[in-house]
Amino acid sequence: MNIELRQLRHFVALIEFRSFTAAAQAMKISQPAFSRSIQSLEQTIGARLINRQNPLEATKRGLLVLEHARKLLNSSQDLLNDIAAYDEKESGEIRFGLGPAPAAWLLPQVMGVFTRDYPRVRQLFRVDNWQALGEKLQSGEFSFIVADSRNFEFDTRFNVQPLIRHRWGFCCRRQHPLAELPEITVAQLFSYPVAATLRPPNLQRALIHLSGRRDIRTGIECENGYSLLEVVRHSDAIGTTNYSPDPEKQDLHMLKIVGLDDNTDEFYTHYGIISLADARLPRLTRTLMETFMRIDKQLYGELLPEL
Repeated sequence: MNIELRQLRHFVALIEFRSFTAAAQAMKISQPAFSRSIQSLEQTIGARLINRQNPLEATKRGLLVLEHARKLLNSSQDLLNDIAAYDEKESGEIRFGLGPAPAAWLLPQVMGVFTRDYPRVRQLFRVDNWQALGEKLQSGEFSFIVADSRNFEFDTRFNVQPLIRHRWGFCCRRQHPLAELPEITVAQLFSYPVAATLRPPNLQRALIHLSGRRDIRTGIECENGYSLLEVVRHSDAIGTTNYSPDPEKQDLHMLKIVGLDDNTDEFYTHYGIISLADARLPRLTRTLMETFMRIDKQLYGELLPEL
């Protein structure tokens, strides 16, 4: 059996795009040539890998091939990265994922430093919730993720490097009616729309505790931290953000809520850099992970108050 990496790359693209036409365009080859590549792979394996229906999906055997294909393609890219680093070309490709919060308050600074030092390295990242990120990490699509570590730190399949714990709270725009008050009540808080994501369990628990309800739904919800804060800056919605030395520079005002002890563990983040415990990570990937750790400590290491 002789399986080519090119065929595996085409198969992975077909699963991701769910279309022969779109996948062929992404691989920059004609659709007939792309179809022949998939058919040749199926003939080599001796089984159908794709249910050619709408929507197009992998068969059970196709899912098995997909799992190994992603690992082999990542390993081949790791080899190219290591060769490039050995030749001092400092080029290659790194794929990783982040949760909405670290993508908003940490990624830009890390990218500023890393791209300056390694301008030839191609970086592909996706922002998503921790469940989706964990699945892509296990499938081999990502080399590492930056996400809420509480769901990974006691699982021996993963290696977790904790980031600085950030204290967070509720905020509004500086011209908001509540910004003039030294303290506000829970009723005043919930008289305005809350713009947030309920993915982090600590946020959901805090909102349920504050409202006294059994469950809580935000008035404005999405997975993009930047978008949510822009909504807060341009409306009367209440949002959440990490404490910073001078929130006024961000056109935000941190709200103090009567009776709320926001210095408990519930109001601190638990983010970390997560990778597979048995993964052999290329040097450039390890360097990017170390850059996340270093920049996080430089920016926030002195800001964490004692519990």
